[in-house]
Amino acid sequence: MEVVTHFVNDTIEFYKWSLTIADKRVEKWPMMSSPAPTLALSCLYLLSLWLGPKYMKDRQPYTLRKTLIVYNFSMVVLNFYIAKELLVSSTAAGYSYLCQPVNYSNDVNEVRIASALWWYYISKGVEFLDTVFFILRKKFNQVSFLHVYHHCTMFILWWIGIKWVPGGQAFLGATINSCVHVLMYGYYGLAAIGPQMQKYLWWKKYLTIIQMIQFHVTIGHATQSLYTGCPFPQWMQWALISYTVTFIILFANFYYHAYRRKPSSSHRRDKPIANGSSAVMNGHSNAEDVEDNAKRQKKGRAKRD
Repeated sequence: MEVVTHFVNDTIEFYKWSLTIADKRVEKWPMMSSPAPTLALSCLYLLSLWLGPKYMKDRQPYTLRKTLIVYNFSMVVLNFYIAKELLVSSTAAGYSYLCQPVNYSNDVNEVRIASALWWYYISKGVEFLDTVFFILRKKFNQVSFLHVYHHCTMFILWWIGIKWVPGGQAFLGATINSCVHVLMYGYYGLAAIGPQMQKYLWWKKYLTIIQMIQFHVTIGHATQSLYTGCPFPQWMQWALISYTVTFIILFANFYYHAYRRKPSSSHRRDKPIANGSSAVMNGHSNAEDVEDNAKRQKKGRAKRD
């Protein structure tokens, strides 16, 4: 018990010390004064994984077609805005793509970058809806370990990033990922429109490849920064490398099962592409889903929006 007490006290003292080196510009921004809101939302998210299937157990799946169209295209707009803000402000600030320390000044471009990264953090909380849509549509098999791991950890880790390093090299990974998400949610939005869009969605496999390239670029960028002694917090670089390696392993496993492994049956259908930084799709309706929903609607069994 004494060991536990010392551990808790040391943790509290370390957190208090860490606050002294946190970015003072963001401490009064929404959600940033304390980790409590982020942790509470994350716990609520995990709780929904347990309560959601119980709620839907004896209910018909929701179609949510219109909701998914609005949601996915809204995420396209949000991610496009984030990518645009980061690109424009980093260019104006003369950022280097090889080594860029954090500038904690109130320069208009630096604050603009920090603000865009804060929106990026918020977008990770909004993405919890991906899982909610899966549950409401009774796509429980899509709520995999990787899906939950990605959604829960990204929201928490980016709170840490915004609290201590909302700028510098952190802008590059967020920019790349936001651009990828524009493509991802664009795909999902088009797929949600209906089966008539399927012939225009032949490029889903290439999105999966783009995601894998994204991970390797992230690791390569962090590694060269450590090698060259770039004055960006090393703990952030090491954390980023370790975290990204887990995604490469899990994502490679997904890619193998989705595209490389021989199907057990000649009638087996392709699995959908992965969503964002995780190897799972988000709450979109692909062409097959739309067909299934149409059949259920004709039989009067599926619920409407």
